[in-house]
Parts: sequence; structure tokens; C-alpha cells
Amino acid sequence: MSTPAPAAEHAVLKTSYGEMTIAFWPDVAPKTVENFKKLARSGFYDGTAFHRIIKGFMIQGGCPNTRGGGSGVPGTGGPGYQIKAEFNSKSHVRGVISMARSAHPDSAGSQFFICHGAAKFLDRQYTAFGELVAGDDVLERIAGVPTKGSGGEKSTPIERVALERVKIVPAAAS
Repeated sequence: MSTPAPAAEHAVLKTSYGEMTIAFWPDVAPKTVENFKKLARSGFYDGTAFHRIIKGFMIQGGCPNTRGGGSGVPGTGGPGYQIKAEFNSKSHVRGVISMARSAHPDSAGSQFFICHGAAKFLDRQYTAFGELVAGDDVLERIAGVPTKGSGGEKSTPIERVALERVKIVPAAAS
């Protein structure tokens, strides 16, 4: 008797701008998908914020330093470990979720970004692990939040864009 395949699951990201639902790609990034689910189930993402927004490019979240009362520079935190990259052939187009990382390919941990526009220059260099299946209007609203910053990149939202909760649910329930 064969073991049934695990049921497909989605992630529901409840933000201060509404909900977005992500379908995972465990066939191309199994360890990344499991890491994201593990962090979500533990409540790691709850109460964080989208700290980097570049309209036409992406919105980035998943940094523990963005929690209220948190210490540390937003965009520099993680879960205390890093995961190996799972580069694949999925293209970075609008709605794709991918792992953020530093210059080292195997430096992702908890931070992720959702593409607001095509970013094919990231293909095979960042681990794409799912796509938006609901909530494109929320992605659009978040991407439109005014930003500020210094230097060349003005990507810090002028108001808090909360990631209130990430819930893992059966795909049929989302």
C-alpha cells in the first residue's frame, strides 16, 4: 500500500491591508517551503511588518526586528539559522514569493519578498517557492504605500504595514 501524498497547504498572510493567500511549490523548493511553514506555525511572522517596499518590484517582510518594541535594524534579522538555497526554474513574476538573502547564496532564513512586478533578473539566483493565488489587490495596495529613505533606495514605508499573522491552512480551505 502506498502512502498518500501530503495534502496541499496554503499560507494566508493577514496584513493591515487585507489578506493574501500563497500556494507553495514543494516540487522545486521543498526545504524552503517547509522552513516557511515551520516559522509560520510557530508564530515567528506574527506581529512583524513589511519593512521594504519598492513599487513595481517587490514588498519584503519576515524580519523579526520589525516587531513592535523590537531591537535591531529592520531587514537584518532572522530565525538564528540560514537555509541552503534551492534555485529553480520558476520565474520571478508578479505574485511570486521568494526568499530574501544577503550576498551569500545560502544566507536566507526568514525574510521573504513577494514580487509586485517582473523581476526576472533574480531568476535562478533567489529561491522562488510559491505564488499568490488570492489577494492581488492587497499586494497592489501595499506596493502603493509611500516610502522614504536615504541614498539611492527609498524603500522604507512611511507607515507601518503590519504582517499580523501567517496561518497555514489546507489548500481547499483557503
